[in-house]
Amino acid sequence: MGVTDFFDPDGIAVIGASKTPGKLGNDAMTNIQSYDGNVYPVNPSSSGSVYGYEFVESVHDVDADLALCCVPSPVVPEVLEECGEAGIGAAVIFAGGFAEVDEDGQELEDEIVRIGEEYDMTILGPNTAGYCLPDLDLYGSFVPEIRDVETGNVAFLAQSGGIGITSAFQLDREEYGLSAMFGLGNRANTGFAELIPVLDDDPQTDAIALHIEGTNDIDAVLEVCREAETPIVAYKAGSEELSDFVGSHTGAPIQARTTYEDALDGEGVVFVSSVTELIDVSRVIADTPTPAGKNVGLVTAQAGPGIVIADELNERGAVFPDLEQETQDRIDELLQGITYTENPVDTGRPLPEFGQVIDAVARDDTIDIVIVYEIYEDSLGYPVDELETLAEEVDKPIVFTVAGPKSFEDERLQMEDAGIPTFQAPERGANAVGGLIDSITDDV
Repeated sequence: MGVTDFFDPDGIAVIGASKTPGKLGNDAMTNIQSYDGNVYPVNPSSSGSVYGYEFVESVHDVDADLALCCVPSPVVPEVLEECGEAGIGAAVIFAGGFAEVDEDGQELEDEIVRIGEEYDMTILGPNTAGYCLPDLDLYGSFVPEIRDVETGNVAFLAQSGGIGITSAFQLDREEYGLSAMFGLGNRANTGFAELIPVLDDDPQTDAIALHIEGTNDIDAVLEVCREAETPIVAYKAGSEELSDFVGSHTGAPIQARTTYEDALDGEGVVFVSSVTELIDVSRVIADTPTPAGKNVGLVTAQAGPGIVIADELNERGAVFPDLEQETQDRIDELLQGITYTENPVDTGRPLPEFGQVIDAVARDDTIDIVIVYEIYEDSLGYPVDELETLAEEVDKPIVFTVAGPKSFEDERLQMEDAGIPTFQAPERGANAVGGLIDSITDDV
């Protein structure tokens, strides 16, 4: 049993496909249209076509590797059995009503696990929002317009499909996209342990983000995390105090965050405390070089946000070293005594020399990571020209925390293209750099 049919299916059957907008089987059909291959809407009660695809009566009439099961939970075992008989290698089960509900649901889930084993079939779900692989134009989900999410270099494995979808849309809104998103749901036979190695080998993926509530195969999950070469960022959600609520979501066992943290201490896995931090830390790790150490150079055009960033990073173990004398002389000459010219460097406002100040700090050999805060001013803009090649030349992370009107987007994205991740709140930039610090292992 493998997961390759999720990544490179030769034909997709949408079981329970519908012509009616708003129905799950219709939403799945809208998303799968971008797939470059044969699509078979399966529904014995429908005739004609939907979105140009002719309905077929039975899954036995299709030549497909993957099935998207848009049917209610009571009929899932029957449908899955037919998929196995038809030679389908992988299935996505969207319906809930299984182990997360009650004992009857557990029995139903046990039955689909048995069917999966009998036919060597890989099952995503049940109780999942599906998955997407933007680089392959493959959107196996019923979530409206998930097909608009574009390609990036972070893969999300979320126990909650809602968290995965939320993260996908946030990354897309901020113009980043992702390499993959899998909503694992109840993990009948496909979970973290099965998917992490595949994404670790994926050239499109430069960081893997995990949303974990609880796993039955914790030893296997810990082992694949240790073995992965791709950086992993993890958010462990769900506390013992909320055991009933957590269990009712994906049937997850209750496990303390420290169970994962202690087991993976020193293994390079970064743990975070929120979904936004999961997104930001994953992206900055994917987009920047591994820092050589914890020495941070902070350049801010406004003292207040700079203090917020410095406070947060101080709590995260950052060091703000004295700048080399050559660097300090260069900054003093540029700023001529304006505000605070040591590290952190506060210019008071984004002066025309702001880009040169950043350049000076970034080229300082004592600095491992640079973080900048700047409010956009129309008369000055961002120092895009000065920064165009800086990140590549110094081979160290440079992170921008930015603020401004919608008109600043073009220049912000130019910085992204130059290898400088941008974040639109002081705490987000600080948390991203904190994640970089946490990612440093004894091997660095």
